[in-house]
Amino acid sequence: MDNTFNYSDERFADIQMLRYRIDGFDELDAKRKAYVYYLAKATLAGRDITTDQYGRFNLVIRKTLESVARHRAANDSDDFRQMEVYMKRVWFSNGIYHHYGCEKFVPGFSEAWFREAVGTLPSGSFPIGGYADATSLLAAICPVMFDPTVLPKRVNQADGEDLVLTSACNFYDGVTQAEAESFYASKRDPEAGDCQPSWGLNSKLARVGGELKEEKYTTRGLYGPALKKIVYWLQKAKGVAENDLQAKLIDLLTDYYTTGDLRRFDEFSMEWLKEQEGTVDFINGFIEVYGDPLGLKGTWEGIVELKDENATRRTRAIADNAQWFEDHSPVDPRFRKPKVKGVSAHVVQAAMLGGEEYPSSAIGINLPNADWIRARYGSKSVTIGNLTDAYNKAARDNGFNDEFVIDEATREMIREYGDLCDDLHTDLHECLGHGSGQLLPGVSPDALKAYGSTIEEARADLFGLYYLADQKLVELGLVPDAEAYKSQYYHYLMNGLLTQLVRIKPGDQIEEAHMRNRAIIARWCLEHAEGSVELVAVDGKTYVRVNDYARLRQVFGSLLAEIQRIKSEGDYEAAKAMVERYGVKVDADLHKEILGRYEKLHIAPYKGFINPRMNPVVDAEGNIVDVTLDYTEGYSQQMMRYSDEYGLL
Repeated sequence: MDNTFNYSDERFADIQMLRYRIDGFDELDAKRKAYVYYLAKATLAGRDITTDQYGRFNLVIRKTLESVARHRAANDSDDFRQMEVYMKRVWFSNGIYHHYGCEKFVPGFSEAWFREAVGTLPSGSFPIGGYADATSLLAAICPVMFDPTVLPKRVNQADGEDLVLTSACNFYDGVTQAEAESFYASKRDPEAGDCQPSWGLNSKLARVGGELKEEKYTTRGLYGPALKKIVYWLQKAKGVAENDLQAKLIDLLTDYYTTGDLRRFDEFSMEWLKEQEGTVDFINGFIEVYGDPLGLKGTWEGIVELKDENATRRTRAIADNAQWFEDHSPVDPRFRKPKVKGVSAHVVQAAMLGGEEYPSSAIGINLPNADWIRARYGSKSVTIGNLTDAYNKAARDNGFNDEFVIDEATREMIREYGDLCDDLHTDLHECLGHGSGQLLPGVSPDALKAYGSTIEEARADLFGLYYLADQKLVELGLVPDAEAYKSQYYHYLMNGLLTQLVRIKPGDQIEEAHMRNRAIIARWCLEHAEGSVELVAVDGKTYVRVNDYARLRQVFGSLLAEIQRIKSEGDYEAAKAMVERYGVKVDADLHKEILGRYEKLHIAPYKGFINPRMNPVVDAEGNIVDVTLDYTEGYSQQMMRYSDEYGLL
């Protein structure tokens, strides 16, 4: 990558914005560039869907903030400047709730100032979000914005509470947790056996006239205007697709968006697994279920990818040996796949991020999520190389490891092997971890309920950790020697036991599924590793010390065996006990110490991305003959433009 490229952009609140470069884009021919461009437009057109799914007042609040920003003089007051920060956070999190912790933001501006600012908007600004005037608008949104007791949490995972009624996400309306669980349990089709569609994935469940009814996300239903535009751009992309299978995929996906038929989405997913020849790939749909406290409903996301053939060597080596890894897994043989099918993996360059993948994005993705499709047809994994590279460059020489890694020898080990082993752990997690193992016959993929996402992430992480230390990786040429894995073991435990606490407010518990997963693994190992890993005090500061890396690998294997058993047997009570004991609680004194040490580093704990701007060049007939990339657009400029161009709901 070009070392002169400006990866870092502005910083606000607890967030730093980064840029990512699309290496290889300029070398694409005009047709492929046009294909990427149309898919990118389809990726951006779903922005409002994600925002609305994250909370029913999110869109109207965002639109109100943007209207105030357009009509008030810049630097009007400290309240105005605080409103700008709040608006940037709303953009970043697709709503008024923290993208990671799910707690509601506290405005830094006064309610009185905000009411005055909205009240003086020009009459032509209304309606905003369907509200005809400032009075009705303010009556609706001010309690949500300023009262900490009103809809305080986007996703609540607190044991013993009604997770549906106490979560502000917009997947349910007038429905209790018990009613939702019963509704979807009753949807199971006896004739489908284990091949059930992902019931509830693409709908909102609401009480209508005393009855529970699903409002499907379709071009003629809920989110129709945005889905129609997504379909429009997908059909434009079909006209310049690289091959017939890509064109077929687009037809299947647009049919799914039109009908809402989940079996059509399953058909799309199975065909998507077969598409391996093209340079360009994409994800577009209601995919991940982390935003639903019950783990049923998919949040809309989109991403366009270019395959990086040079970097894909390592992922291809892993995928080609998937059966070996499965056969040698430390789990009970009953829970292993006797025949691993269709595992493919690529390192890719992100070309456009949208929905739940924007501005904060995953760095690795493994799909489809349906367990039965994985078992029968396989999975496709990607590691997003240009995003990883941007993260690594932003973290270089920021003082983090100097503060939290126990000694110079360990820091040197991390400098030598850290980036490589981070990438390999992501590859193993996505490519093999999520695709490994099998449910026992008759076990529902939803058996673990609210704990399912955490257990699944722990399973994939443990698979990667266990195999990072295997001699097989040395034999495959993926690591330079048998010592490299230690860098990831140390950094992972340091994160799970200590440094991920910087993402939690004092007094809060751990709720996000990935954070719970890391806490479970690290804390379970601390308890069961018999001194192989420990927390020690050095000069009044707490550090992780690893005394026996080889023994630690055995402990990871033991926990993997238990986590796989829980998943394969659908053991809800064991999942609950595991998560609640190891994954939730926070030591207040340790938390205070870590926050204090981290604050002195002046590092933003969260990072996200600004998309490149794609500018099509067209000929006299309107055909795209080139697409140029502009990396100079600022964060606020991009977000306001997206609201203008893709404000479809």
